[in-house]
Amino acid sequence: MKLVLLGAPGSGKGTQAEMLRAKLGIPSISTGDILRQAIQAGTPVGRRAEKYISAGQLVADDVMIDIIRERLGQPDCANGFILDGFPRTLNQAQALDTLGVGLDAALSLEISDDMAENRLSGRRVCLSCGAVYNVETCKPKTEDICDACGHALVRRSDDEPETVRARLKVFNETIEPVKDYYEKKGKLKLVVCEDKKHATYGRVLEQLGLKS
Repeated sequence: MKLVLLGAPGSGKGTQAEMLRAKLGIPSISTGDILRQAIQAGTPVGRRAEKYISAGQLVADDVMIDIIRERLGQPDCANGFILDGFPRTLNQAQALDTLGVGLDAALSLEISDDMAENRLSGRRVCLSCGAVYNVETCKPKTEDICDACGHALVRRSDDEPETVRARLKVFNETIEPVKDYYEKKGKLKLVVCEDKKHATYGRVLEQLGLKS
């Protein structure tokens, strides 16, 4: 299957993408992860992207489109993929179509701003292995220490409350045209987020016509 996951920061796109990856055997492509790796490595794309991300803004369309074009051309995407975090603007959605990608569905994870902000403010990540925790719903065994590798957990700079509010504002302003675009194509599937990830996953599978 060729899928797009739409949803505000904190909606659980990454979690749902990983669960679908395990079930369908196709790659989950997180544009956020690709950008963070580029920023850490100090690449030209990373330096450009960092200016936008640190200000709570969307990364420029031309940067994102180039990244996705290159990634979808890799062999592991031949039989399908799950795009997590792309497209986020109408221009990106239209550009994806110009690549000849025939999507099966665009899943929109619906979440309130309050719930998204609460989730993000409590999120902690391990910069060593990438594991993600939450101080309320998914605590590590030892406070601020990763269960998997023992490294320190941190709050990402883009999860600071002020930046989160800016990210949500930008997301809400740009996502509606994307949803309208996919709705007109008959590809949009709405999934109301639940508190528990497996409950949300059940709704995702239902929308895709898949068995749990």
